[in-house]
Amino acid sequence: MDAPPEQEDSKSFVRVAGYLETMKLNAPRILEANLGDGFLLLTDLGCRPYLETLLNDNSLAESLYDDAILALQTMQKQGAAFQSLLPQYDAKLLSFELSLFHDWLCQKHIGIEFSDDDEASWRSLCDLLINSALDQPQVFVHRDYHSRNLMVTDNDNPGILDFQDAVEGPLSYDLVSLLKDCYVKWPQHQVADWAISYYRNIDASMQRQVNENQFMRYFDLMGVQRHLKASGIFARLNHRDGKPGYMADVPRTLSYIVELGPQYDELGFLIELINKRCLPALQESS
Repeated sequence: MDAPPEQEDSKSFVRVAGYLETMKLNAPRILEANLGDGFLLLTDLGCRPYLETLLNDNSLAESLYDDAILALQTMQKQGAAFQSLLPQYDAKLLSFELSLFHDWLCQKHIGIEFSDDDEASWRSLCDLLINSALDQPQVFVHRDYHSRNLMVTDNDNPGILDFQDAVEGPLSYDLVSLLKDCYVKWPQHQVADWAISYYRNIDASMQRQVNENQFMRYFDLMGVQRHLKASGIFARLNHRDGKPGYMADVPRTLSYIVELGPQYDELGFLIELINKRCLPALQESS
């Protein structure tokens, strides 16, 4: 790995890799490190990302997701010993992430001007999503646990990548990243089945804190926060970094939010914004 120190701080990568190794999860092991020059020698997890494998053969989905969910449960259970050493996924960070949708997708990319009423509705929505995230049991969170960062491996599947931004955060966050993936989408009933199966296999202590219905509400609202963040990041990658390719993933990403409309009246402002202003503009510009 070549990570120039002036661009990347590899210390967190090395630190979290050590935590994952202790948990006996399949992540790159650090063989040699020269952090001063930004070079790391890592074990190799192969060249079969979950995303490409699933797009080529979706019949593998059940077994691959079973493996990924089991690894996630291990990360959360064994990660309890390390989560207090991680940065907190606090209100400030959650709020900043939500601002990416407002500032980069709506204003910069689409040119939406928010009225005073729009801004008030937006702030109310952000409060709802942030409070839901902070109310959840806090666990070890990978923070980018999805099909681009999971590798299909012959042993100890999956291989886990891109974990350097790990935080202590909401129980449902990594599960949402995995099941409501910005890059590949599964039927709603399948996602719900996987999410409920995950819940029914977590520690009894967690189940005593959160019942199944409450967990699914946390899961859905966490997804809204993540998908707003992701669509904002995709717009920022386009405008700031000259990487337009991710814009094709924005409609899929926002579709997860729209699908929640019948269940969550409190998302009405956001869903109207997406349906009437965001998606039509994105379709015109594609």
